[in-house]
Amino acid sequence: MKHAFPPKAAAALFLERQHLRRPRARRLTAASLARFAEDTGGIQLDSINVVERAHLLTLWSRFGEFERAALDRLVYRRRVLFEYWAHVACLVPASHFPAWRRAMLDYRNRHKGWSFLRRHPRLLRQIEDEIRARGPLGSGDFESRRPGGGWWSWKPATHALDFLFMSGRTTVHSRAHFQKRFDLLERVLPAAGAAEALDAAAFRRWHLTRSLHALGAASATDLRLYLTFPKIAAAERSATLRALLRAGEVVEVEVGGSPWYALARDLDALAAAARRRALSRGATLLSPFDSLLWHRERVARLFGFDYRIEVYVPAPRRTFGYYALPLLVDGHLIARVDTKLHRRQRRLELRHVAFEPWFAAGEAPPVAWGGLSRARGLAGLAEAAWSLAAFTGAEEVHVARVTPGALRREVRAALAQRDTGPRTQSEPRPSGSGWLRASAQPTAP
Repeated sequence: MKHAFPPKAAAALFLERQHLRRPRARRLTAASLARFAEDTGGIQLDSINVVERAHLLTLWSRFGEFERAALDRLVYRRRVLFEYWAHVACLVPASHFPAWRRAMLDYRNRHKGWSFLRRHPRLLRQIEDEIRARGPLGSGDFESRRPGGGWWSWKPATHALDFLFMSGRTTVHSRAHFQKRFDLLERVLPAAGAAEALDAAAFRRWHLTRSLHALGAASATDLRLYLTFPKIAAAERSATLRALLRAGEVVEVEVGGSPWYALARDLDALAAAARRRALSRGATLLSPFDSLLWHRERVARLFGFDYRIEVYVPAPRRTFGYYALPLLVDGHLIARVDTKLHRRQRRLELRHVAFEPWFAAGEAPPVAWGGLSRARGLAGLAEAAWSLAAFTGAEEVHVARVTPGALRREVRAALAQRDTGPRTQSEPRPSGSGWLRASAQPTAP
């Protein structure tokens, strides 16, 4: 018999697996960091720094304010996580190394630039030998010669470094100003490097069940678009799913009348999620590259929130702004906040706060569960904005534009409360008027 669940159950379990049931409410430790990466499959890395790096924003959304030096120690000294591709470039848990070892070994035959490297075998050996002799090195340590345009504008040494990394002969030892420094895998991860890789069939099963665990319940398309690396042929993916169904490890379920899949062990978790009064409790802003948003059509189906990243959209064609962060309040995605950190001025600018029409109008959300008062939504915005300001070292929050403009005064009043919500670190909650300063510039609606 096929099990049936409401969309609410799928959304609630999805938030739980993404560690957003209580955003910003846990303390960052080796155990909590590893668990988060294991549950989601990876923490995306991205170089855009208009507010903060993507992985730092993602971790702040779960753990609140934390010391960046502590994170660096956990990743690049204790090796709780390591860098590899999962959705795209990510931090992935060291416990998953045997699985990703299979992808590394297979990469040698799948690499899009392998023909170039096959014609230059000495280049790979020379780069690897330099790293072996000199220790951790980055692209800037090698002479630059650029053979052409596009992807091939990479200098040959960078091309070789990427192949050595993706094929598991080297790994990221550390980063300096976000630039990767590579060392031999066996020196960085000696225990993991000795681990036996999964075979190809076992890796495909692991890859599918990891995605399904992170999603809670998923359509076939959701599974394909969550962990997108490596690309697995449709026939192989379908065969793997059928095998898992026959084995009883995966079961077919019905979500909102549509056929989905879930791990058999998650049926009780889905049933419990369906009984929750609220999908989550708390407020946070999300990085555009957050794993919750990796498959944006799924977010639209479950939360009624149609999100698009506008970083790569020409400025005149943007609707919400260059770096619009979705605002999650008590399980509802209610706004996009185009955000910029002015580091010298120690000011966090909310360049455009664009509320969802249903929230602005005081209507019921588009999803068929729960509700959210305007007061709670605005308080959630203030909590998240002040917490982000504290995390990034800002001393004031500046509000520029609000859509609809009729809510600008209420937004300013909410920000004046200066409450960051949950605090997970040892420092006391700030008090008094001197901690942070709110400012706002009136603009036309």
